[in-house]
Amino acid sequence: MMLDVIVIGGGVSGLATAHNLMRQGLDVQLLERQVRTGGNAISQRFQGFLMEHGPTTFNASVPAAIQHLSDLDLLADACDLGVGVKRRYLLDGDKLSGISTHPLGFFRSDYLSLRGRVSMLLEGLRPRKKDGAEETIHAFASRRFGREFADKIIDPMAAGLFMGDSHKLSISGAFGKLAEMEQEFGSITRGVLAAKRGSEPGRHLYSWSGGMATVPSGLAMALGSRVLTGVTVLGLQKTAQGFVVKTTQGNRQARAVVIAAQPHVAAGLLENIDPVGTAGLREIMAPSINVVFLGYRRDQVAHPLDGLGFLTTRTENRIISGVQFGSTMYEGRAPDGHVAISAYAGGMRNPDLHKLSDVDLTAQVQQEVSQTLGITGAPVVTRLRRWPLGLPQYSLGHIQRRAVLAATPVRVEGLFLAGNYLDGVSMANCLDCAGRVGAEAAAFLANTPSIGQSGIQRTA
Repeated sequence: MMLDVIVIGGGVSGLATAHNLMRQGLDVQLLERQVRTGGNAISQRFQGFLMEHGPTTFNASVPAAIQHLSDLDLLADACDLGVGVKRRYLLDGDKLSGISTHPLGFFRSDYLSLRGRVSMLLEGLRPRKKDGAEETIHAFASRRFGREFADKIIDPMAAGLFMGDSHKLSISGAFGKLAEMEQEFGSITRGVLAAKRGSEPGRHLYSWSGGMATVPSGLAMALGSRVLTGVTVLGLQKTAQGFVVKTTQGNRQARAVVIAAQPHVAAGLLENIDPVGTAGLREIMAPSINVVFLGYRRDQVAHPLDGLGFLTTRTENRIISGVQFGSTMYEGRAPDGHVAISAYAGGMRNPDLHKLSDVDLTAQVQQEVSQTLGITGAPVVTRLRRWPLGLPQYSLGHIQRRAVLAATPVRVEGLFLAGNYLDGVSMANCLDCAGRVGAEAAAFLANTPSIGQSGIQRTA
């Protein structure tokens, strides 16, 4: 049987792409090697706590992603951030600073020196970059806002959002809108004002009572029997009619294929049919990430936990890159009288944490969290999730790599790529990317003759 499309990979990107294709009336099948779909979007409930093993929020500022949620009837059940989120917290050395979410919060706080705050104010007077050369996030922030701002605000942000290194990440790849603002408005400050962004952008982060796994679960339910789990794809063969997909459960045929797997998996599948794309995929790093979930009684924690959590500056002896106050962010994350805290360690700052045992890693994270937040006693619950491959790093050269990977269907007709290594690492970015890839694949199929079971050529 010749399918219209086979999607390889049952994470959010693959599920959303398959759902998009199904809604366009195409005969689609999704193959996932694990026994469950959803990728790293795992929400686990135990003893009244809810732990997010992967993504923790849904960015509501991506219109196409919000439309996808609406199509799945998930938008009505989305919950906004809790009213307890009032501050941003940054840990520099041993000092935890709380900064108001007001637009002038950083100017009113002493987190930055007076010189650093003045440098921020002068951003609008600095000339735009004209040579077109790609910059790192740190170089961009230093040039626009000053070195102190880059070291104490932007570097922690890069570590928190990407588990990355601001000295290596590309500003155009990771924060493309900021680079565009500079070119369009000559200033980030003017660009933000022109965009009329709200004073509390964090308020546009959604979740669900059952956690972020609600989204892939909804997608899988909508796809129904089109999703096959426990099927490992061994290789691809290009044919005149499309592709032969070789799996552990026999060969399957499709007119088009979407690979929505991790970069190293996609590289292995492309190796014999697209060496150019394979080389680009193998340049993408994805350092390991460790998530330590800690549940405490509220009276054990001295800190008010009145924010999303805290991010950290670089310190030699610290392994935590960021912490989230889950029970402040959303209701139902901890039993009454308790709080839920998640700490993140590893990434580009600490890529060798795999050398620590589970016990030692958890103990060190617990100690750092307790010292910072004034916690006494042992946690009520503790859980550790190790991700050997974490978030893809949008390092220098990302724009060129993305262009090469986007041209995959030019080099190999009918083959498309989707995933969080292309246009953004968030779940919302993945839905947005899936929509575009689904549209491209559908357009290709609409203009490509197909072979029916009788062998007679037909058009889609």
